[in-house]
Amino acid sequence: MEENTDTTSVETEAAPTPTTIDELEPKMKLTGTVNRLELYGAFIDIGVGVNALVHISRLSTGHVNRVSDVLQVGDEVTLWIDKVDPNTKQIMVTLIEPLNVDWRDLKNGQTYTGTVIRLENYGAFVDIGAEREGLVHISEISHDYVKHPSEQLSVGDELQVQVLGFSKRKRRIDLSIKNLLEKPASEAETYSAVEQAQVFKDDEVEEFEEAPTAMEFAFRQAMGDDSVDAIERGRRRKSGRKGRKRRRSSREQEDLLDRTLQFQGEN
Repeated sequence: MEENTDTTSVETEAAPTPTTIDELEPKMKLTGTVNRLELYGAFIDIGVGVNALVHISRLSTGHVNRVSDVLQVGDEVTLWIDKVDPNTKQIMVTLIEPLNVDWRDLKNGQTYTGTVIRLENYGAFVDIGAEREGLVHISEISHDYVKHPSEQLSVGDELQVQVLGFSKRKRRIDLSIKNLLEKPASEAETYSAVEQAQVFKDDEVEEFEEAPTAMEFAFRQAMGDDSVDAIERGRRRKSGRKGRKRRRSSREQEDLLDRTLQFQGEN
């Protein structure tokens, strides 16, 4: 029997290396060769026909006194495109790996995948690849009541978060987990039932007060105008009793709503 020697190999193709300045994009990762040192930085050949410049401030996250302390001519280095201008043939690069999320990239409502890096009493800090970690306030963790973030989260958890707001000046990013979770149907149904009960009671009382009885009209016609005052006094007494009844009903409804909210808070 002839042995089948055909094999299928799966290879991950690397992104094509750019050959012209027009193919360069910010944050693109490349390899280059240092070909000249200056006091203010170094020029690097990245294979597009135009040397790229790395400023001395972009050589390292730490302070660099001299370019030669970090680079030498002929060194092969990994770099990232910082800025590129095809019109002026200028390319700025950095040896510091750029952030996945810049301040200028942030927008309210954006969704990111982040990792929980710290828990505090008031919330959880989540790394989304920005300069600063974002804060998920304890009230933005779940639709349910959360006493402490550790009830829902652990350090190292990977999760989806939404940007609520941010301030580059304050270096703060506010995030939410709750906004990406479906609101429990039971909560909406409970409020709906209470609201419907309130409307029904109000309509019932209003209709009961406004509808005069047939007996009342009969007395008016048979006894004449002198009896009107007596009838009105009787109606006021009835109205007073109805008002007290309505106030009791209102208090009962408020008590029902308070107990409903208390039950939701405990669960």
